[in-house]
Amino acid sequence: MKKLFGICLMTLGLAAALGNAASADPLVFEGKDGAGKGKKVVLIAGDEEYRSEEALPMLAKILSQHHGFHCTVVFSVDPEKGYIDPNNQKNLPGLEALDDADLMIVATRFRTPSDEQMKPFDRYIESGKPVIGLRTATHGFQGKWGYFGRQILGETWVAHHGGHKREGCRGVIEEANAKHPVLNSVKDVFAPSDVYTVKNLDESQSTVLLRGAVTKTLDPKSEIIDGRKNDPMMSLAWLREYTSPGGKNGQAFCTTMGAAVDLVSEDARRIVVNAAFHLTGLEVPAKADVSFVDPFYPSFYGFITEKEFWPGRNLKPEDFGLGKSPVAKDPPGTPEWPFRKMGPERSK
Repeated sequence: MKKLFGICLMTLGLAAALGNAASADPLVFEGKDGAGKGKKVVLIAGDEEYRSEEALPMLAKILSQHHGFHCTVVFSVDPEKGYIDPNNQKNLPGLEALDDADLMIVATRFRTPSDEQMKPFDRYIESGKPVIGLRTATHGFQGKWGYFGRQILGETWVAHHGGHKREGCRGVIEEANAKHPVLNSVKDVFAPSDVYTVKNLDESQSTVLLRGAVTKTLDPKSEIIDGRKNDPMMSLAWLREYTSPGGKNGQAFCTTMGAAVDLVSEDARRIVVNAAFHLTGLEVPAKADVSFVDPFYPSFYGFITEKEFWPGRNLKPEDFGLGKSPVAKDPPGTPEWPFRKMGPERSK
C-alpha cells in the first residue's frame, strides 16, 4: 500500500511538473485566410515597464485572425512555475520558433538569456531576415546581444525626450516619405508613452516615416508644445537596412512607440501591421484591418516591483489566447488616463 501511495505521489508530481512546463509553452495563433497565409511571425515579449505581455498577443491576434499570418508569442516566464514574469530577464523559452520564421517582432528590455536559449535568435539575425522593434527593443538585450538596438534597429537607449507620464507623443508624417506603403491609411497616431531621444540613427541611411511631436498632456487631443523640444522633432518610426555581426544584410522597422496603451491608437497599430506586410514581401493593404479581435484592456506603463505581484497573477501564455482578455491593475504612480478601451470588470 505504501509503495502504491508513493507511486501515486510521484505520478502527481510528474503531472504537476509537466503542467508547469506546458504552461511555459509559447502562445500560438494559427493563421486564418488572408494575404499573410503561409508566413510565420514570432513576437517576443519581455519588458518590465511597457506591458509587452499585453500588447504582443493583441497584435498577434490581429495579424493571424485578420490577415492570415501564423503567429507565435514568446514571453519572459518563471523557469520553475511557468507564469509570465516580465521582471525575469533571463528566460525566454520558445525562441526555437524563429528557425522557420519569416518575421521577428521584438518588444524586450535589457534581456540576458543564456547562450543556448539565444541560438535561434543568433541564427535568425545571421540569416538577414526582417525585424520589427517596438519601444524598448532599442535596448532590448544586454551583454553579448547588446549590439541589437544600435546595429540592427539603428538606435539604443539614450533618454526620455518628452516628460515621462506627463507629456505625450503625436506622430507627424515625414512629408518626403508620405507615400511609402507602410504609411498606408496612417493619419492619426498618438502615444501616451512620450517621445524617446533618438540621436544615433543615420537618417541618410534610413527612411524616416514618422516624427514624434511632444504634446502638452497625455490627452490624445492635446496640443503640440511650441519651442525647442519639437525643433527638430525626434524620429519616431523608420525603416533601415541592417548588417548582422556576421556581415549579413537585412531589413528592419523600428518605432519608439509600443507601450500597450500606445496601441489603443488605431493608426499606431496600423503602422506595425503595415510594416509586417512590407517586410515579408507582401503588398501593404490600402487600409489594413487592425480592429481588436478580442477586447483589449491595456494597463498603463510603469515598473512593478512588488515581489508577489506576478506570482499572484499567475498568468500563463494561454491566458492571452483567442477569446481571452486578461484585465490588469495599473501600476503604482499611474496618472489618470481615461482614453483606453475599458471593460466593466477593470479595476484601478
